[in-house]
Amino acid sequence: MTTTTGVSPQAGTTGRTASARLILLAAACGFAMIALDATAVNVALPAMGRALGGSTAGLQWVVDGYALMYAAFQISGGAISDRIGAKRMFAAGIAGFTLASAACGLAPAMWFLVAARVVQGTAAALIMPASLALVRQAFGGSPAERARAIALWTVGGATALAAGPVVGGVLTAAVSWRAIFFVNLPVGMIVLFLSARAPTSPRRSVPLDWPGQVTLVVALATLTYGVISGGQDGFGPAAVACLLVAGAAFGAFLAIEARSGHPMVPLGLFRSRTVSVAVAIGFAVNSVFYGVIFVLSLYFQRILGMSALTAGLMFVPMTALLPLANLASAWTAARAGSRLPMWTGQLLTGLTLLALASAGTAPNRWLVAGLLAPLGFGLAYAIPQMTVVLLEAIPAAQAGMAAGLLNSSRQIGSIVAVAVFGTLVAQRATFGSGMRDSLLIVAVLQLSTTAAALLMPRRA
Repeated sequence: MTTTTGVSPQAGTTGRTASARLILLAAACGFAMIALDATAVNVALPAMGRALGGSTAGLQWVVDGYALMYAAFQISGGAISDRIGAKRMFAAGIAGFTLASAACGLAPAMWFLVAARVVQGTAAALIMPASLALVRQAFGGSPAERARAIALWTVGGATALAAGPVVGGVLTAAVSWRAIFFVNLPVGMIVLFLSARAPTSPRRSVPLDWPGQVTLVVALATLTYGVISGGQDGFGPAAVACLLVAGAAFGAFLAIEARSGHPMVPLGLFRSRTVSVAVAIGFAVNSVFYGVIFVLSLYFQRILGMSALTAGLMFVPMTALLPLANLASAWTAARAGSRLPMWTGQLLTGLTLLALASAGTAPNRWLVAGLLAPLGFGLAYAIPQMTVVLLEAIPAAQAGMAAGLLNSSRQIGSIVAVAVFGTLVAQRATFGSGMRDSLLIVAVLQLSTTAAALLMPRRA
């Protein structure tokens, strides 16, 4: 039997499926691009500093400039996507990210690289919600197919995140640190070509909380600048003034959200202990992951004299176990509930950090590599159920906003960790003690959120 156009229903379904798979590929590649650039640059930081003459503060901004804008626009990203359509926003984000990557690769000075990274982070915040919306749009029929598609989309980002340090080390050693950014150019063009096959996305009028968005950006930017500049030049009047502005901007943000008819972050959500704890865990987890990679990348190369390639390979024990830990977390949660993998994963991470800190100011490289394995496993074991618990604790209509809130809290954790840890290890003479103090800080933070997870309602 054929339709009036002469095409069999089965052929039409096959065509739609092929198109949906291409859209999924484009969305997964877009997610992978922004995840890879979040971790690959850490291993290349010493090479960037040598090439561009940057201080430790400049290298901190290479990481935090990206994460800052990514965090600040995560919550509003979903609303913007709804207003202009996911397809249009995804294309704009990919184009912006690709052009910003070219600017990063061509950077003649450290300030130029940081500025390009800020643009990259802004584009990443546009890509993230739009890519997931495209997947949901392409697989809108069967819930089972949609679930599998979202799982594959997640795998793309997780794999890139885990591979980042190794890829960064290989490209830096074999070609140049600039290759980390140039590799995005062909990928970005391919993703744009594939995403063009997506049908026009629906648009709906969604109010945007611009006052809240502006005050959040100001709060995060001045906090980051105050901590980084204070670590480099001392906490003089300029650094203190930035920190005071950050406090005032954050207070204004809370006041705006409390009075807004359409707040970016409904503060009533935090009346739920489950939501508050999940957001705190997200902050702590990223503080550990990005803070440890940042400090150890500098330690392996600046102190131990490793090449970028060797330094990247040192993170393999940490990142290789991430997919296995994710699967183990889901298996455990299905049999014993979500709380168990949440608190046990964090406890393992906290104890491992204490072991790393107790190894002294100049730990053996092989001891560090060995301890990174349980560290990575613990983090990846806790993260999936943290997300599940959060989404189960709120109404379905607020799921997108809650996911953006969680992602923002995680990115803010990475911003603060890199800013604070960079301050502690800024001087070569005190690098060892600063690294030990950094590890102790995140160990205490991780053990604190472990205790908070144990106090969550058992239903979670």
